Amino acid sequence: MEVRTDDPELRFAVGAAIATDPESRGPLVIAGRRSHKGVLLVSFEGIHDRDAADELRGTMLVIDSGEVAPSDDPDEFHDHELMGLTVETVSGEPVGEVVDILHHGQDLLVVKRKGQEQALIPFVKALVPEVDLEAGRLVVDPPEGLL
Repeated sequence: MEVRTDDPELRFAVGAAIATDPESRGPLVIAGRRSHKGVLLVSFEGIHDRDAADELRGTMLVIDSGEVAPSDDPDEFHDHELMGLTVETVSGEPVGEVVDILHHGQDLLVVKRKGQEQALIPFVKALVPEVDLEAGRLVVDPPEGLL
């Protein structure tokens, strides 16, 4: 399982019911969990063989973002907090809207741009100096050629 939570012990506690995407595959109830060579292995109630487990391949386990406590770190954000933010440059030029966050070694903001291809912006302080959740925007300082 690819884990995208800071607290897998809480999220994957035995007996916890977890919603799924697609919704028709869940909810799934955690029967057990263990770590093996740095990978989280999870078993679910009612899934007793490899074929049944294989049918769950590609299923996203999801929680309501309202259940996620805000981070104490002012420079740390949850994906759901960034989704939908308006993106502008340090000079105030509109760029677009955050439509996704990719986690591939380095976090990348996927920004939908009007009439242009999406932009991938590394989510690092040097390129994203300001995130203002209350105002619904984030400011980027892109190097030449990024946009």
